[in-house]
Amino acid sequence: MELEFLGTGAGVPGKFRNVTSVALKLLDERNSIWLFDVGEGTQQQILRTNIKPRKIDKIFITHLHGDHLFGLPGLLSSRSFQGGESELIIYGPKGIRQFVQTAMRISDSHLSYPIRFVELGDEGVIFEDNKFKVSFLRLDHRIESVGYRIVEKSHPGQLQVEKLKQLHIPSGPVYGQLKRGEKVTLEDGREIDGKEFLGKPQRGRIVAILGDTRKTKNSLVLAKDADVLVHESTFAKNESKLARNYYHSTNVQAAGIAKQANVHRLILTHISARYTGKMANELQKQAQTVFKATKVVHDFDVINIPLR
Repeated sequence: MELEFLGTGAGVPGKFRNVTSVALKLLDERNSIWLFDVGEGTQQQILRTNIKPRKIDKIFITHLHGDHLFGLPGLLSSRSFQGGESELIIYGPKGIRQFVQTAMRISDSHLSYPIRFVELGDEGVIFEDNKFKVSFLRLDHRIESVGYRIVEKSHPGQLQVEKLKQLHIPSGPVYGQLKRGEKVTLEDGREIDGKEFLGKPQRGRIVAILGDTRKTKNSLVLAKDADVLVHESTFAKNESKLARNYYHSTNVQAAGIAKQANVHRLILTHISARYTGKMANELQKQAQTVFKATKVVHDFDVINIPLR
């Protein structure tokens, strides 16, 4: 599981940062990629990575401001040109369906795959299968903006091979069955229950990706015990009044959320074009006085999220 940042800037594309988009790469877990926001030029950014658009099967939009949305029509068309045939699901606030369908209709674009839209209604779980659960809560921005919480379900415990050897259970395909927790009858008639030979389940990973927002209680709920929290950092430590007036957060406010929510690692993105070079480093240093495990990311940074 990895996060790859395709755009880390705020408002408009800049010389050093493109506008917002982040890919959650689940290639080992489910052979797919989930995109969170698709700012203008996202498909150009993808060309500089090893991401294949056809692998993208879910797109989550946090809100309908242009710097999180304007790259979507182009990306959808490119996915079609590059051999995408499987269904794509787009999640987002009400209006996302109209935006996409209008762009496709007026540009006379025809896609080779179906799109399913999930416009967000009641807060809570919007996707769940045997490996992942995704939920959302509303945040505090000038228009409706949401944060997403991605929870990986627990991994089965490790097979206790030494314990099996002590019982003279030969290795082979039977080990695979036992690792799946199945009951197996051996050639000597013994019945073995795989569940009795598994260690404790391993906790799955949690990732919280928030849209633009003022400091709000829902951020704490979404970030609770997360392995990684991705939070905007449009303003610096001494600009809390500006942040509130423009419905954004400061770097130290994000750090406070991470600390209070017992987050393992904080990633700051949505950086204003005013902060370049040393100034961006200063944003990180300020936040680290509140929460040490903080990183200000740049375009194309990749964050590995290992099992703990």
